[in-house]
Amino acid sequence: MPPTSRHAEHATALDPKTQEAVDARDALAAALSRAGIQLPAMDIRTPWADEREGEARYALVHLGVCSAPVALMLADVILKGIGA
Repeated sequence: MPPTSRHAEHATALDPKTQEAVDARDALAAALSRAGIQLPAMDIRTPWADEREGEARYALVHLGVCSAPVALMLADVILKGIGA
């Protein structure tokens, strides 16, 4: 079976790995928002879901794409955060 991506949040109950990714995505979105940055296409993907329906071996926070100005803002915030 070829690898697939599923949008995990449409499931009724999230397995622990997917919930972890949702929590991480929400924390990252909140931190970026405090820095004045918004990534418009953040979502959760669960490629190669386990044979048991609704359970993923792992889940990914998909950050999507962003414009050059947003990428530069991200770089600036990261550098300020590490004190560079």
